[in-house]
Amino acid sequence: MGNSLLSDDGVGLYVAAELKKRLDQPEITVMETGVAGLSLLDLLVGYDRAVIIDAIQTADGKAGQIYRLDPEAFDSTHRTAAPHNVSFTTTIELGKRLGLALPPQITIFAIEASDISTFSEECTPNVKQAIPTCVEMIIQEITKKDPNK
Repeated sequence: MGNSLLSDDGVGLYVAAELKKRLDQPEITVMETGVAGLSLLDLLVGYDRAVIIDAIQTADGKAGQIYRLDPEAFDSTHRTAAPHNVSFTTTIELGKRLGLALPPQITIFAIEASDISTFSEECTPNVKQAIPTCVEMIIQEITKKDPNK
């Protein structure tokens, strides 16, 4: 997820582009999108598993730091003016309540962003350096064997 015109906000798209090159398998779908909020539900329905990659800004994070998160790590939005502003957790909860076939396993890889407001198709240096590492982490995540099988 992201916006490739706003510097580090595009990092999720750049990771996805690298994953597309590396994961040429029919059972794996790699998508690049700029949607968020409720629009994300349309992209998740029908999959067994989802890995979402996006930029994040935290209070004490260092640019380029990579986080592996579960949906429960995010706060819910209780009020919103537009569907794009609905939090990830609220979106997933709504999808479940509507009975949508959402993936039972959703993992988020978030890369700490430094600049998400400058018009640029380039990530800042520390964020750009994190892209290959994040790609490797995701490949390991999706190819590891389930010990329950």
